[in-house]
Amino acid sequence: MNGTATENFVCVIFNVSFMNCTWHVDSSSGDIQYFLYWKTSRKEDFSGCQNYIKDGYGRHTGCRFQNVTIEKKRAYFLLNVSRSGQNIQSYKKTIILHEIEKLTPPLNVTVNCAKDSHGCEIRWQPPRTSHVKRHSCFKYEVAIENKVDHEKDIKTTSKTERNITGNSYVFGSISAEKRYRVKIRATDNGCLVSTSWGEWSTPIEFGTEQLTSTTSYMIFLIPLLTASLVLFLCTVSIYLKKTSAAIPQPRNLFHELSPVDFQTENKNQLIKHETEEITTITEEVT
Repeated sequence: MNGTATENFVCVIFNVSFMNCTWHVDSSSGDIQYFLYWKTSRKEDFSGCQNYIKDGYGRHTGCRFQNVTIEKKRAYFLLNVSRSGQNIQSYKKTIILHEIEKLTPPLNVTVNCAKDSHGCEIRWQPPRTSHVKRHSCFKYEVAIENKVDHEKDIKTTSKTERNITGNSYVFGSISAEKRYRVKIRATDNGCLVSTSWGEWSTPIEFGTEQLTSTTSYMIFLIPLLTASLVLFLCTVSIYLKKTSAAIPQPRNLFHELSPVDFQTENKNQLIKHETEEITTITEEVT
């Protein structure tokens, strides 16, 4: 029937324990509604979806699940299609949960380029899962491409290595004229893991050009820091001089007159005494 969910029912587990299930909805069936139920054991009862995904007309187009446990479990789904409140069709499907998991990117991707060689070692850790602990359960795809540089007329080239079973890879074709970036993803290697490739890791840049740029940056930074330090010390020195000048100096109570000062002081006293005598005589004559 048109507008039913008998086809295009898909579930995906992502970020370890989240699951989304979606189905096709015919745009012409405005009076049809969908209700999803699921369980992880034949013995238990179905439980309904608690968080539906809806379209602009309010029709259920999917369901979001949280805290989904994957290990060795099957899930049983029941999708009821109803019109005007009456069930018109039911769709059932059984899914092995680990087969629908989208693996997270590998963790802690690092690149170490030795200065005395032309190779770089790329290392990483397995992706996060809730049911697989052994490193040997994964194999990886490593994709390396050089960064485009239009000024030097360097074109993009890439190299991909698949089915790497360890947690490291040595890239030996590095060129001093290029800068590279690497990304990694994982898949199953014979365990209870999805056979589909997982998500790519965030690209990591590396290369000789990056090291050279860092050195040039340090060469520019050191003189700048030195000049800033000198300017700071000069400013502090000027400030201290101004502060010292503004503070009055205490008078030296024990300062003694020099011989010249003593003679000048004695002469002044004689002149003062003679002036006083003349003034007295004048007053008596008057």
